[in-house]
Amino acid sequence: MSNRFMTINNLTIKSRSGEPLLNGINMEIGRGEMAALIGESGSGKSLTARAILGILPEEMTVDGQILYKGQDLVKLSRNEHYQLLGKEIGIIFQDYRGSFTPYIKIGKQLIETIRTHQSISKKAAKEAALLALAETGLDPERVYHSYPFQLSGGQVQRAAISMILSLKPNILICDEVTTALDLMNGEKVLKYIDKARKETDCAVLMITHDLAQAYKWSDRIHVMYEGEIVEDGPTEQIRFHHQHPYTKKLCSSLLSLPEERQASTTEGVYSL
Repeated sequence: MSNRFMTINNLTIKSRSGEPLLNGINMEIGRGEMAALIGESGSGKSLTARAILGILPEEMTVDGQILYKGQDLVKLSRNEHYQLLGKEIGIIFQDYRGSFTPYIKIGKQLIETIRTHQSISKKAAKEAALLALAETGLDPERVYHSYPFQLSGGQVQRAAISMILSLKPNILICDEVTTALDLMNGEKVLKYIDKARKETDCAVLMITHDLAQAYKWSDRIHVMYEGEIVEDGPTEQIRFHHQHPYTKKLCSSLLSLPEERQASTTEGVYSL
């Protein structure tokens, strides 16, 4: 792809015993693209994300390349990797409550995060925090002055997204971000992420086991099975012209509603 932003070449990860956990992963993510990494639990999706972030356990061995802005992230030290997190590479974890310390107000934590990555005053950071909260559909003043345990799960998730998006990262990794949310809040979260992608032209890697979400939101799908990417391509190609047996099995588990069987777009509504 001509606008490739991050390129992963032959990424292999082994456990301390030498067992391969990821085996020769190849992937490209373009600027402004939302790429989905989909597969069953334990297939290696989150491990791929942790390799990009440089937060793998030290006992694991890593081979291959993760190229970003002319740098091979695999070769960076932990401190060099840490410098990229937040402003350059952002992550929204599945365990969104882990994004905040329970007994410190949301606003204070937002300000500390913003000022860690940007040289701005506390007043400017507060303004940025309130704006980010408002953009994700929250009551900014109420959430800003609340402790995490005073908010619902959906509100905490959106506040966590606000914290990451306020930094405007170039690459955003979303690791099963809707797993603990109901359908409505899940859709809201994905809409906010898509809005940020369009406004900032960042690249998004959406890690999910939900094929319906991948169909609806992604530009490209990578199908992972037992530590390997067994098939990848534009969303329409994977949806209608998949080839690998595992992809066929995965796609056959997703049934469209009657009115959607005649649709030719990816914007429909699906149910498992």
